[in-house]
Amino acid sequence: MTQPLIKAMTAAIDALQKWPAKKVHIFHHNDADGLSSGAILTRAFERQGFDIERLCLEKPYPRLLEKIFDREGGLNVFTDMAGRIAPLISDLNKGRNLTLILDHHVAHPASDPQVHNLDPDLFGLKGDRDISASTTCYLFAHTMDPANVDLAHIAAIGAVGDGFYVDGHLASENRKVVLEAARQGKLEIKTTDTGEQYFLKSSHQDTLLEALARDLDILGAAGYLDQGPEVGVQVCLEGKTAMADQMLARFKQIQQKTFADQILRLEQGGLRQTSHIQWFHVQDRFAPMGCKMIGAFCEANKNAAFFDPDKYIAGFQLIPNEIPRHGYLPLQAVNISMRAPAPLEDQIKNGTARALNTFLPEATDRLGGFSDACHRLAAATMIGIGKEQDLIREMNRILLERQTTSE
Repeated sequence: MTQPLIKAMTAAIDALQKWPAKKVHIFHHNDADGLSSGAILTRAFERQGFDIERLCLEKPYPRLLEKIFDREGGLNVFTDMAGRIAPLISDLNKGRNLTLILDHHVAHPASDPQVHNLDPDLFGLKGDRDISASTTCYLFAHTMDPANVDLAHIAAIGAVGDGFYVDGHLASENRKVVLEAARQGKLEIKTTDTGEQYFLKSSHQDTLLEALARDLDILGAAGYLDQGPEVGVQVCLEGKTAMADQMLARFKQIQQKTFADQILRLEQGGLRQTSHIQWFHVQDRFAPMGCKMIGAFCEANKNAAFFDPDKYIAGFQLIPNEIPRHGYLPLQAVNISMRAPAPLEDQIKNGTARALNTFLPEATDRLGGFSDACHRLAAATMIGIGKEQDLIREMNRILLERQTTSE
């Protein structure tokens, strides 16, 4: 199933080797999958002699994309993002830069020959079942140089972090990377009553990958504005350090207090309802954490008693007008992140309820917002400040329309 993807990667690598620029700009997401993807690409391009400039993004913001593609002759790689917006990137690029997309979300083809969209979704693989962004990056790195086979364990971190298990274990391409890492002695697979657990081997202490991925999520998201992503990439490449542990402890404390305060608000009636959606707005109360934290909160609490188990959950958080290592960017936008309680998740999986990626991006687009990375059970987009209630109404309208049509 991967042969068409590998063929496309080979063509992109050929274009890469012929490109005159030897400095690569890597743009990656800030969760465990994004950080491990950034780590794999960093090591792979370093081994090819490229200079590296890495920028961690919570989203590929259109205003930032305009700046990136205003230059000419550059070499850009986007990972764990941008598969869906390849047409936009093509329009901005206009053949001026060589751009590679190594995503795993639902994707659209690029129209610019200099934009290589290597998202496995375009090649028959499912990004919420078969392959993570980190595994996509591993396949790319291995295609570029088989010596990069030693990066399989980093790909496994991202695959476990995204948590797309089938019957209790990683499947398809994700499973191949854990098997390869285990063959190298870097990973141990343990069978449990509910499936499999994956442990990173160490001379000091083996580490459960699920726990490591959670720590990376905190470093990348809670610590987004405070060097957390940089430390997270280094953890993927070199392992944990005392400095990383201290930083992690500080971010955990901030997250725990912030989440506890928000739970109290919701328990005291801070939740609004429509016929299909329950929603709330944290404004800037999650600061100084990054805007991905609203998704982390929804994920951690989606089965809590204060949520209706039969309604979609939506949380809003103001997006800071600042990108670490880039500076001020006047976004004036809000992030919406959505999840589903367990009973509704089961309905989505069996096809009796609509998946999040079938209505949130559509409603966002109708209101002039920005949609990039959405899965069936976890989705996020951004809209202008002040359009939050309009977005909820638009989603509810779409869900009611589709419900009427199906009946």
